[in-house]
Amino acid sequence: MRIGVPKEIKNHEYRVGLTPASVRELTLAGHEVMVQADAGAAIGMLDHDYVSAGASIAPDAEAVFEYAQMIIKVKEPQLPECEMLKPGQILYTYLHLAADAAQTKALMQSGAICLAYETITGPGGGLPLLAPMSEIAGRMSIQAAATHLEKVRGGKGVLLGGVPGVPAGHVVILGAGVVGTNALQMAVGLQARVTVIDKNLERLRYLDTLYGNRMTTLYSTTPAIEDAVKSADVVIGAVLLPGAAAPKLVTHDMVRQMQPGSVLVDVAIDQGGCFETSHPTTHAEPTYVIDEVVHYCVANMPGAVARTSTLALNNATLPHALALANKGWQAAMQCDEHLRRGLNVCQGKVTYRAVAESLGLPYTAAESLLG
Repeated sequence: MRIGVPKEIKNHEYRVGLTPASVRELTLAGHEVMVQADAGAAIGMLDHDYVSAGASIAPDAEAVFEYAQMIIKVKEPQLPECEMLKPGQILYTYLHLAADAAQTKALMQSGAICLAYETITGPGGGLPLLAPMSEIAGRMSIQAAATHLEKVRGGKGVLLGGVPGVPAGHVVILGAGVVGTNALQMAVGLQARVTVIDKNLERLRYLDTLYGNRMTTLYSTTPAIEDAVKSADVVIGAVLLPGAAAPKLVTHDMVRQMQPGSVLVDVAIDQGGCFETSHPTTHAEPTYVIDEVVHYCVANMPGAVARTSTLALNNATLPHALALANKGWQAAMQCDEHLRRGLNVCQGKVTYRAVAESLGLPYTAAESLLG
């Protein structure tokens, strides 16, 4: 199969769909890989590294899209990239379609076979292709919060860990999944006061076993969220409904009741965000202020640590890339239900129920398109 890797064009996105090591694995399996010039240069993955691994180098994205039977990316295709997709071409990347009607319709019009990393499941449960980026985003959320609590960044001037004789900052984490657990790990490491809120009591029990009196757990109800948010210096939005739009757990009225200079970090922003006042931002302009509360809503947080993110992502995505290339998309999905759940748009149809329901579009079962 001919595989193409374009350079990412989203604001401050330096990750790349395949590392040279991944290219080597694909070429050893008999496939051809074309990588756009300088696609990985910003993170030390140079064109000559790709050539040594067996890839050819294309001058621009147009050449990559024209050449490839399968496109492997990191972030969702921007509209100019959607226009370059062809009927029958495989797109393998993060998509986050539930909150993006424009991209969904563009992918439907393209006729491409579009697989989303974030909805592929694993044999043991979970979302193994989303997990590495969730781990990174969870850890980064505390870094971002600590930085933007600084007065010079618009925050209230609080040190998360405090000092002897001065109370530590209060971090509230909404969601105890992969993002929330990694945020908790970092916040506890900084000696902040931490409250974790979730509906999954088993998960809360597990975290209580690990961290004991270094954190507090609360069952998720509207009053519990409201009370915790009022007293928080930082709120981390770490809620995920796989493939669907994130629920709005923090209302605008709750934000109004927060202390001036508090910080909201919405890691769920790729799925529409879990704060009513959230809208996507970029690494170039990561924050905005509403009611004197700092909002950090960068939609590609792991892109800031692009080398670490690319290596971690490729560890998870390469096995499915090999399966798709070796067997073709239909055969690969017929024998792997977990990969099949990654199919979001196929030949003009929406094939992931949560996306269809979020956007009010007709749903077509993926199984009906596998031939």
